[in-house]
Amino acid sequence: MKKKMNEHDEVNKNVDHAVVVDFGNEWQTFDQSALSYAERKLHFDAYFAVFPWGQLSPDSIGFDAGCGSGRWAVLAAPRVGHLHCVEPSSAIDVARKNLQGLANCSFHCTTIDNMPFPDNSMDFGYSLGVLHHIPNTQQGITDCVRKLKTGAPFLVYLYYAFDNQPVWFKGIWKISNIARYFISKLPYRFKYILSQLIAVFLYFPMARTAYILRKVGVSVHSWPLGSYHNKSFYSMRTDALDRFGTKLEKRFTKLQIMAMMENAGLGRVQFSPQTPFWCAVGFKR
Repeated sequence: MKKKMNEHDEVNKNVDHAVVVDFGNEWQTFDQSALSYAERKLHFDAYFAVFPWGQLSPDSIGFDAGCGSGRWAVLAAPRVGHLHCVEPSSAIDVARKNLQGLANCSFHCTTIDNMPFPDNSMDFGYSLGVLHHIPNTQQGITDCVRKLKTGAPFLVYLYYAFDNQPVWFKGIWKISNIARYFISKLPYRFKYILSQLIAVFLYFPMARTAYILRKVGVSVHSWPLGSYHNKSFYSMRTDALDRFGTKLEKRFTKLQIMAMMENAGLGRVQFSPQTPFWCAVGFKR
């Protein structure tokens, strides 16, 4: 695998191989088999809240750029004619396993800028939680949009820069980011252990407190980890490893994401007003 990736470097520099390896390990550890259908659907509906499913024909062809374990593809594929699942890491094998009951999926173990289908050929595309983990996010969006037909929608989820949160919230994140910086550099075994301790002693109590606050009518919009109020401990464990085990992470404001999407050739950009922030859809001009 290492030799193969190094050969690909001759063509493409917009990839961090350490991050690719990390995500391969993550999705093999958390293959989403323990995630209930109800929770998976809950997450899926939140990410795709602004996606125009009604505008796609039943035989539409599109792509999932950075499909990971295939956790979104398993719900997206039954809605379309064909779904190309693109993933550069060993998680592509997890996706194959999770999607083995769906005959309309094909799998491509490659990077986003090397997707093996023609430009201007796809009816839709999406990339969720991926493009903030590559060196050049703008180029990643542009590479995705290049594959779309004119008028086709593209959905993207990028980590937000807390531009809709108070200053103290950003301060808490900065402290956590220092921890991420050091933990992410550790061997996988150790960052896995530390991330799971964080899930137990931080994610779980903060999420359950948010759950109680919501029950008594208190908004948890600015409560740290408040978005986990309705998520399982399995999701918390997965996301703790995702958050603290990844070496490369970038965050963007709503305005920055809007600019990148427009620069990539997308118009009619619409942002979801709900968590997770920020999810946005645009249509190729």
